[in-house]
Amino acid sequence: MKVTVVGFGYVGTVTGACLASQGHQVTGVDLDWDRISTLQSGLMPVYEPGLEELTHSALDRDLLKIVHASDFCEPLGEVVMVAVGTPQLSDGGADLGQVYSAINWIREQKPNGTTVVMKSTVPPGTGLRLTKRQLSGSGMRYVSNPEFLREGQAIHDWKHPDRVVVGTEPEHSRSVEVIEALQGNHDAPYVVTDITSAEMIKYASNAFLATRISFINEIAALCERVGASIDVVSEGLAMDSRTGSKIHAGVGYGGSCFPKDVRALDHLALTSDANVELLRSVIMVNNRQRLRPLYALRERFNGSMSGLRVAVLGLSFKPGTDDVREAPALDLIRALCDDGAVVSAYDPHANATARRHLPTSVSLLNDPLEATEGTRAAVLMTEWPQVVETNWQEIAHHMFPPRYLFDGRNALDPATMGRLGFEYRGVGRPCAANSLTNTEHFSAHKLNGRIA
Repeated sequence: MKVTVVGFGYVGTVTGACLASQGHQVTGVDLDWDRISTLQSGLMPVYEPGLEELTHSALDRDLLKIVHASDFCEPLGEVVMVAVGTPQLSDGGADLGQVYSAINWIREQKPNGTTVVMKSTVPPGTGLRLTKRQLSGSGMRYVSNPEFLREGQAIHDWKHPDRVVVGTEPEHSRSVEVIEALQGNHDAPYVVTDITSAEMIKYASNAFLATRISFINEIAALCERVGASIDVVSEGLAMDSRTGSKIHAGVGYGGSCFPKDVRALDHLALTSDANVELLRSVIMVNNRQRLRPLYALRERFNGSMSGLRVAVLGLSFKPGTDDVREAPALDLIRALCDDGAVVSAYDPHANATARRHLPTSVSLLNDPLEATEGTRAAVLMTEWPQVVETNWQEIAHHMFPPRYLFDGRNALDPATMGRLGFEYRGVGRPCAANSLTNTEHFSAHKLNGRIA
C-alpha cells in the first residue's frame, strides 16, 4: 500500500519506519529542513531503540523516502497519515495549528478517494469539526486511529499493540479494512467506534495512567509517615484483579504525552462546563512529586544547600529515550541551582537534549562515576540500566560523607546500598536500617501462595 506520512517527528518516524518494514511504500513529508537532511543521511533526530536500524533498512530498500512539503511532487498515497505535533497552549489547551496546516496541505494535493488517518493526539470533537469544515466535499475519508506508543518501546508497541482503536463515520466502514491492512498481522482486538469516542480513548488512557502514578505517589507519602513499605503495598495492589498491574512510586510522570494530555483534558472539561477535580489533583500531585528529592535534601542538610555538591543521575523523563520534555530531573536541577547547590549530571543519551534547558553552571558528564566524583549527595531520577547497574561500590568510594542517595525511582535495593556505605532514601520506603527489603519481606512472609 502507498502511504504518505505528514509530520516526521517522533511518532511519524516510528510510524513510517514500521510501515516500510511491513512492505508498504512510504513517503514522509515534513517542513523542518534540518530534520529531513538528518533523516536522509540515515541519522536519527531522536533516540529510540531499534529505530535507526529500521529506518536504514527501509531507506536502503527504497521503501521509505523523506521530502520537504514544498518538494512533494507525486500523487498522494491511498492513505495519508497525519502525525504532526499538538503542543500545549498557555491556557492548557492543545495547539492544533499544525493539524489544520497539514489538512490544508493534503487538500492542496487534490486527493481522490484518499483515507486520512489521524495519528496526532487531538481533543475530542476535533475530527468531526475537520470533516464538516476542511474535509467537506473533498472526497476523502477521515479516520481517528490514535497511537499508543511508549517512548523507549515504540517499535515493540507498534508490532504488538494492546488494542487498535478505529474511529470512523458509519458510511466509511471500509476504513477499518484500511487500518487492518496497514497494521499487519497481530492478535490485538479492534475497538471500532465513532470519531469522538476514539479521540477520547486516547486522552482517557493517558489521564488514567497519570492518575495511577499520582495515586501511588500519594500512597507512598503516607507509607513514609506511618512506616509502611510502598514496595509491598504496590505488590499487594497488583494481586487484586480489580486494580491491575503493579504501580511504581517515584518522582512522577513527564514526557510529551501525559502532562500535555492531562492538562488538555482538564481544559476541555473547563470549557465544556464539566467538573474534573480529580484531574487537577493529579496535576498538583505530580508537580509536587518531582521536587520530593529537593525537600529531602533540604531536610537532610538542615536547609543549607549553598555549595552542596549534588549529582543527578538520569535526565530523560524515562529510560529508553532522549526526550526531556517535562522531565522531573530538569525541574529538580533548576531548583537545586536556585538553592545554591553545585550540580553535576549524567544521562547515557539525553545530555545533549537537556543542555539547552539547564543553567550553564550544571556539569553534564559522560558516566555515573564522573558525575558523582567528590559529591556528598546523589539523586537517581531515571532508572537507566547504565545507572542502576553501575558499580555503586566504586561510586561510594569517590563520594564524600554522608553519601546521601535519594532513589527517585525505587530502582535500587536499600539494604545493598546501606551495606555499601550510602545513606539511602527511597520514595515511600522505610529506612533500610530498620526494615526488610521488598524481596526479603516476601520470602519471609509468603506461605503457600498467600501473604501471611
